[in-house]
Amino acid sequence: MIDGIRTLDDFDVAGKTVLLRVDINSPVDVQTKRIKDDTRIKASVPTIRELAEKRAKVVILAHQADPMDYQNFTSLEEHASLLQQALGKPIKFIDDVVGPAAREAIKSLGEGEILLLENVRIHTEETIIFEKQLKLTPADQVKTIVVQKLAPLADLYLCDAFACVHRSEPTLVGFPEVLPSGCGRLFEAEVRVLNKVSKDPARPCLFMLGGAKILDAFKMMESALANGTADEVLSTGLVADIMLKAAGYDLGKETDALIKDKHLEEFIPVADKLLKAYPDRVLYPKDVAILRSGKRAELGTSALPADGLIVDIGSKTVEEYGRLILSAGTIFMNGPAGIYENEESAFGTKSLWEKVAESDAFSLIGGGDTIAAAKKFGVEDAISYICTAGGGLIMYLSGEVLPVMEALRSAK
Repeated sequence: MIDGIRTLDDFDVAGKTVLLRVDINSPVDVQTKRIKDDTRIKASVPTIRELAEKRAKVVILAHQADPMDYQNFTSLEEHASLLQQALGKPIKFIDDVVGPAAREAIKSLGEGEILLLENVRIHTEETIIFEKQLKLTPADQVKTIVVQKLAPLADLYLCDAFACVHRSEPTLVGFPEVLPSGCGRLFEAEVRVLNKVSKDPARPCLFMLGGAKILDAFKMMESALANGTADEVLSTGLVADIMLKAAGYDLGKETDALIKDKHLEEFIPVADKLLKAYPDRVLYPKDVAILRSGKRAELGTSALPADGLIVDIGSKTVEEYGRLILSAGTIFMNGPAGIYENEESAFGTKSLWEKVAESDAFSLIGGGDTIAAAKKFGVEDAISYICTAGGGLIMYLSGEVLPVMEALRSAK
């Protein structure tokens, strides 16, 4: 067991029908609708392979697209093909979840065979409206169609979707109410690594927080500083812009307009509180970069306000942060330092990622843009652990109650 949750080691799965909930939600090209990155698909392979080799009848439940993003609820047919390539074993696919065809396909499975059902998001029960508006308890979610139709066909439920650990949906918290349940190998590995970072990190422990998801960053920052997990927080991206605003700097019309358009002004008082409470532990940039006529230009904070949109951190900040990175024992990164997709504003992200790769520290990254940046700059193999979760990772490190963890701990 891990954290009160059963693992694969606690079950004899031979000849059993196992409902396996995975997270193979993948970035999709807007134009072609083809999968751009198969990181999560490959990460799900070890559990699937182990179940098949132990002669389980494996029924995979998965989703594609955020629960609010209904326009991108694409089929999992391509996922099945990529999963089959990564696994090296046949994957059956059916474009149905709970209908007669899906149920018959489940009943027909032989030992060691694998079936991937269609995108569970096609059911209203698995969308954000259902989750946020109805706010059903796990016991209530037993009454949903997906649980009522599929649970009677299974002997066991395993969750390997750590990236969904913060969700409360029937395929995540409903099945543990009625079936013996536990977690898969990926879920188990993610929990072990995050426990290491949150409870016993090698010191000094740095949190490098950037990107555009301000709520996630500030939620994690407050918790990590208060409980002593993070020795220092290095702010970049929009997180750094908010810190600079809180420190009294005028960033210029364009950056101020961006902050206003994204409704981020409410985080300035939060940043001010953190800077006053932890003046030596929360760092913000010494210089920033803007674009002038398409060319990168750097200016120190004393030269603010900027005459253009702030798109990156500057060289002095990279130098300061780089020294701290190289002397760290643990580094957690979430969010790029600037608009890394463009060459003129990629310097900060590229430089810091390369410093992390050079460091001897235990490094952990999570979140789509963070992982994408690591791949873009060729440092992913030098990162100690790449977590498949984004929001779930942040909530875990923030110490929040996570519905899936609770459901699995109290499973039947």
